[in-house]
Amino acid sequence: MVKLSVIVPFYNVQQYAPDTLRSLRANAREDFEFILVDDCSTDGTPEILARAERELPGAVHVRHEQNGGLATARNTGIDKARGEYVTFLDGDDWLAPGYYPQLVDAIESLNCDFVRTDHVQCTARARVVHRVPVGRRNIVMNPRDAILPADRSTSVDYAYAWAGVYHRRLVDKGLVHFTDGLRTAEDRPWIWKLHREAESFAAVNLLGVFYRRGVASSLTQIGDVRQLDFIRAFDQVIEETAQDADAKELLPKAVRTYCAIISHHLGSIERFEPAVAKKLKSMSAAALRRMPQDVLDEALDSMDLQRATKLRRLRRRPAPAGAAA
Repeated sequence: MVKLSVIVPFYNVQQYAPDTLRSLRANAREDFEFILVDDCSTDGTPEILARAERELPGAVHVRHEQNGGLATARNTGIDKARGEYVTFLDGDDWLAPGYYPQLVDAIESLNCDFVRTDHVQCTARARVVHRVPVGRRNIVMNPRDAILPADRSTSVDYAYAWAGVYHRRLVDKGLVHFTDGLRTAEDRPWIWKLHREAESFAAVNLLGVFYRRGVASSLTQIGDVRQLDFIRAFDQVIEETAQDADAKELLPKAVRTYCAIISHHLGSIERFEPAVAKKLKSMSAAALRRMPQDVLDEALDSMDLQRATKLRRLRRRPAPAGAAA
């Protein structure tokens, strides 16, 4: 029986993949498998992964013939996974030695659906610890209770899939798969569904994932049209949350977060290509008009004046044909 399946998508990360693979080797165990998904890389990544399949214990190498994006690559890995537990790593990040055995020990001792962990963000030589925004540690809780309050950072805002581990029963319920084809913000509908529909979770004081920021090939650094998938992702969050039995309580959080993300992208609009920047404005305006307007009004009233004014002005902007997400 495979105890843990680790799903690692790779796309054009030949510079970083060797570090990632070395850290996986330092976490290998006879009952662990490492599913290495090459999302149709065009650099030297395929050769690195082919060698890893021979040399890394538990490695399973899968290659996409067409690039599908992170969500699709993770789904490929989930469909291949045989483990009692599932976790994720990105192909340009790395792990502390012995981290995965500790992660498995944590979820087994707590006996819950999923566990969330802290991580270290790495930008050049800087290292910053980021904590799960959950105050109670090593205590099993109801995930729904960690969604609110609306005006504070909560567990659904800490959407990193690799910052945790997930029981096989969540895979069987369809709660670990991502929305196929989302190129960015793929983890937002995912984390919301997880917290709405799973039955138990815990946060633990375990540091072991090193998250590399500022990678040139990362979508967070690229201002092309793929970035606009955040609108489709948050539309899904709003739509699914609106159907929840507790929609009245949960929607203010979803709408407020959506507004904050729109505002964030508008605040750095100069990094987008001109045509994409124009599309960002029109699609964001349409998105604001699609939101439940009473909930949106309350959210805007609770935000700072500068952001609220900008979003109200954007909501009034005429939407050209074809601007919908």
